[in-house]
Amino acid sequence: MIENSQRENLQSQPEEVDADSVKCLGCGSNMVFNPEKQTLTCPHCGSKQDFSTDVFASELSLVDGFGAGNGWGDDKPSVFECDNCSARVVLNYGETAKVCPFCGTAHVKKTESLAGLKPNAVVPFLITAEKALDLSKEWAKRRLFAPRKFKKNICAENVNGVYSPCFTFDSSTTSYYEGKIGRTHTRTVGSGKNKRTEVYTVWQHIRGTYNDCFNDVLINAGSKLGQDKLDQISPFDTENSRKYQKEYLYGFMAYHYDTSIEDCWGSAKGVMDGRIRRGILSRYVYDKVAYLNVSTSHQDVTYKYVMLPVYVGNFNYKKKLYNFYVNGSTGKVKGKTPKSLWKILLTVALCLGVALSIVYLFLTA
Repeated sequence: MIENSQRENLQSQPEEVDADSVKCLGCGSNMVFNPEKQTLTCPHCGSKQDFSTDVFASELSLVDGFGAGNGWGDDKPSVFECDNCSARVVLNYGETAKVCPFCGTAHVKKTESLAGLKPNAVVPFLITAEKALDLSKEWAKRRLFAPRKFKKNICAENVNGVYSPCFTFDSSTTSYYEGKIGRTHTRTVGSGKNKRTEVYTVWQHIRGTYNDCFNDVLINAGSKLGQDKLDQISPFDTENSRKYQKEYLYGFMAYHYDTSIEDCWGSAKGVMDGRIRRGILSRYVYDKVAYLNVSTSHQDVTYKYVMLPVYVGNFNYKKKLYNFYVNGSTGKVKGKTPKSLWKILLTVALCLGVALSIVYLFLTA
């Protein structure tokens, strides 16, 4: 029988995977995608191997997406799941299941074959992991209240390149609307002591047709990097996204979507509805809206399932996990940092001291 301590040790070991990869013709090592050169490069001997990176992604019919017409077929990579935070990542493109990019723990194990839609588009990484690490350190230094331990201990081990899933949608829309809007006016009424200003509203009934065209409405499809975080590190050049090829993923991880294309399309329609309403109201002069009913039909709806380049940083401070994110194309960094109570108290004390000094000088002048 296996003792409890031995069982725990076995469970904590990450599963190593014989990854699907391209071997270097010079030394036999696994080739990885080089963001700077946009080629496959051997990390050991520096040999290069080109592949077609100039093929742009095509729009796909949303009807096919709903019918899983763009499935993986026989080309199904495997999924690995983190026991700690439940992140599901694809790790068989030149990587082994060592640590989770989101929480940094080693409890990552193979779970199942990947189901659902296959990506058809990629926004490639343009900056290297080393550059992302430097940008993360510069960002951390500017966090006024971040503790010194956080700023000093950001290292390569806790900054990982991950392709994050999203859907983009195109649609031509025709909207029929009717509503009631108003504009506030003032007038002087009465005379003498009864003279006063009166506020009133002139209401107007509106109706008509409004046409719009939407291109690449971006909707996040993964719960580990929410829409708000994705928006913070945007933009991503999805209009010039490349045709999906697994070579782009060599040396990186890929985070599979856990929000269906149907739900993402619902969110996209919500984004479009908001823009349509604003466009309709921009035709009029108003300051009040009693109601506005809009009925919209969508034509020629297409989508892309795009993998976005994101460097994910994780840092544990006082038993709490903090994540920060780097746009793998632009280098934009956003995230949360721990806060040092002593730095906050010192800053408050300094501000109070300055304020009291100003009051003293004012009173004694």
